Parts: sequence; C-alpha cells; structure tokens
Amino acid sequence: MRTQVGIIGAGPAGLLLSHILHLRGIDSVVLERRDRAYVESRVRAGVLEQGTVNLLVEVGLGERLLREGLQHHGIEIRSGTRSHRIDFDELTGGKGITVYGQQEVIKDLIAARLAAQGRLLFEVDEVSIRGALSENPSIQFKSGGKEQGLDCDFIAGCDGFHGVSRESIPAEAITCFDRTYPFAWLGILVDAPPSSSELIYSNSPDGFALHSMRSPAISRNYIQCPPEDRIEDWPDERIWKALHTRLETVPGWTLDEGGILEKSITPMRSFVCETMRYGRLVLAGDAAHIVPPTGAKGMNLAISDVNMLSRALADWYENGSDELLRAYPENCLRQVWRRVHFSWYMTSLLHKFPEQGEFERKLQLAELEHLSQSQAASAALAENYVGH
Repeated sequence: MRTQVGIIGAGPAGLLLSHILHLRGIDSVVLERRDRAYVESRVRAGVLEQGTVNLLVEVGLGERLLREGLQHHGIEIRSGTRSHRIDFDELTGGKGITVYGQQEVIKDLIAARLAAQGRLLFEVDEVSIRGALSENPSIQFKSGGKEQGLDCDFIAGCDGFHGVSRESIPAEAITCFDRTYPFAWLGILVDAPPSSSELIYSNSPDGFALHSMRSPAISRNYIQCPPEDRIEDWPDERIWKALHTRLETVPGWTLDEGGILEKSITPMRSFVCETMRYGRLVLAGDAAHIVPPTGAKGMNLAISDVNMLSRALADWYENGSDELLRAYPENCLRQVWRRVHFSWYMTSLLHKFPEQGEFERKLQLAELEHLSQSQAASAALAENYVGH
C-alpha cells in the first residue's frame, strides 16, 4: 500500500490533518487501533477556542458545530462566597469559546473523510515505524489478522501520549519535559440541564470543582480527588455531596442533580516533547504534549499543530520547500509552551495541593482577589482562555 502521508491515530489531530491534506490534493491513509464506534463515542474535552472554531468553519466542518455548539462569552471563578466573571466580550474584543464535544468533532471529521472516499483503517494493531530517517519511511501493521505495510513520504504521529510514534524516536535523539500533579479529576456526565449558562470554576478549601456542560440537556461536573482513587471509592452520594460543598458557595445558586451517565478519573500532568520532528516522522497533538484540563487547551493545541503541519506539508508538495517543515517544531512549541504555562497557572490557582499550608493558601487568595480587582489581570486570563 502506498500514500503520501501515513497518519497514525484517528483522533482530532489525525483526522483533521487527513481532511486538510485532502483539500490540498495530498493523499493520506489514517490508521487507528480502536473501532469506529469507540472513537466516535469516547467523551473528551469540549471547549473550542475562537481560532479552532474559525479553522473548522474555514475547512468546511462548521455546519453542525455552528448549529449545535454552545457559544460562551465568559466564565465564572468562585472562591469562598465571592464570584468573579471573566467577560470575554469586553476583555477580548468579542472573542469567545464554543462548547462542542470532541466526540462530535470526531463524528464530523469521519463523515467528511468517508464522503470524500478517504482511507480510514480501524482496528489495526502491531503498528511499527520503519525508516523514519530515510526518504521512504513506512508503517507496518496488522489489519484483519494480516500483516501489511504502508509506504509513505511522511509519517504523522497523531496517536496520543501512549502511542507508538513518539516511542519510535531513539532516547538519545529526543528531548522531553514532564510534570505530574499530586491530584486527579473525577468527572461525571449528568442527565440534567446545566445549572449555569457558563462554566464555573471553584477554588474551595476542600479542593477544586468545575461545573460545565456538553449540551442544553447534559451537564458535566468535575472534582479534584487523590490520584490513587478509584471509581469504586466514589459512590453517587459522595460525589454529589462534594460538588454541592465546593460549588454552592455563592448565595442563591444551587446545583441541579440528575442521573449519572458516566464516571471517569483523569490523572493530571504536563508533558512536552520538543522533538516534534525526527526525519520524516512528525508528531502532533497528544503524541507531543499533554496539558492538565484546567485550561481547556488539549484539543485546541492538537488542532493548532495540525494547522501548522498541513501548511508545512503543502509547501513541500506544492513548492518543493522544506523550510516550514524544518521550522515546524519551533513554530508549534511557541504555542505549546504558552498554553502549558496557562494550564499550569489555572491548575495552581484553583487546586488544593497536598503540601499546601496557610502561606500557599494566602497566595492563591491574593491572586484571586487581584483577578477580581484588576481589569488587566482579567484581560490576560481571558485572552489566554479564548486563544491568541
């Protein structure tokens, strides 16, 4: 089998890259180890920056997004009995965010690729990369129990943090930075309308909490928990008690309960692989970087990578130039480290750390008060939240 760009991973990065390359007349094949039903149903981040929305609309993927996505023009940050709204319209010149689940983006992308007769191979395994430093790299894999090979000009590793792409780069050739946070997020999907029209972030003495939504009928709630906790440790009653305690700090506001449709625990980490290009192998999305979800940057970063990578590959094919490919890691990393910093800032501001004493707590409260008193501080947060 032969293609121009072999793409490992059918997440937002891999599918969007395939879609944009198709629009530029560049052939690709996408390989995914999971089945289509799993890929389309797994619930992930759902906050899209303004620039992400603009790009999806530009490449013809905006019809359902614009019809069903929930546009937000601010967020609320709570601490104690105080609440401060970050007004995106006022502070960013009219930019905003759109709540539209990652699984919905995936559905739109798969539908677009199949409509264009794109080649998507699901349920492949034993994937390996060969000849990344040569001009003729290939991907070896099994599909339907049969060994196959895919010869490419380039390989795009979009297979996430635990995928084979980054692991294919020799240890002596790779540079990575990592931080693991001493807590996790317990998330629940709830069969109940959101109790607020905007996201609520809460800094509570008992730990962080977030009230969000997936649709007008489905809400999404998160609470900070120890990283070693299991789902079994959190019966419904305990979850609701923690959410009420941490979120109902402002007089007159209550959190509506509903049937819990799904529970999950997500570890919190920051990770950056600066070796985003190794010969003809390029990394994008979670294969290259992970951010804690506090800043809602994961999928947006993946799409930013793909925007730059698709331009670089188009320049190579259309103009015979490798200038943008050589600059790809540097160009991406400027955005990556900016968003990593913002995600670290939001995480540090809103969570209770195990070693946190009264001094550290006072620092958090001072920063929260500064946000509520300083338009410049609020504007900086708003700018980072909606995307540059």
